[in-house]
Amino acid sequence: MDLETVGPADFGRSLTGLGLNLLCRDVRGMARFLEGVFGLGIHRLSDDFALARHGAVLIQLHSDGTFARHPVHDLLPENPPRGAGAQIYLFGLDPDAAVSRAEAHGGMVIEAPADKPHGLREATILSPEGYAFSPALPS
Repeated sequence: MDLETVGPADFGRSLTGLGLNLLCRDVRGMARFLEGVFGLGIHRLSDDFALARHGAVLIQLHSDGTFARHPVHDLLPENPPRGAGAQIYLFGLDPDAAVSRAEAHGGMVIEAPADKPHGLREATILSPEGYAFSPALPS
């Protein structure tokens, strides 16, 4: 499937498994962050929508306006961070490299790279939208 040209209905019908939608005040800014810090592929980039690809996983970025009629829209906090309570792991990405790029892309390192007892070296980086991303590799 060509992510740049597939129609919305065909795209929607193709989705399986787990889906991840992130509501963003600035879709383009969030896409730049995901691409610049983690090297994720970005597709269909517009002010209202983008797809971020990490391997076989697609993350959909939606502007607030695209969710104005969705019940989750009314739950958004007035002030960031938005993603409190959720941690988004990006397995197979070097946490040390991601941390070295985070600040230049508006991210805030809230957990420095460390080897954890569960066998991963990971870090946690807060995106400009307030979502916590954790790049992780086996330690």
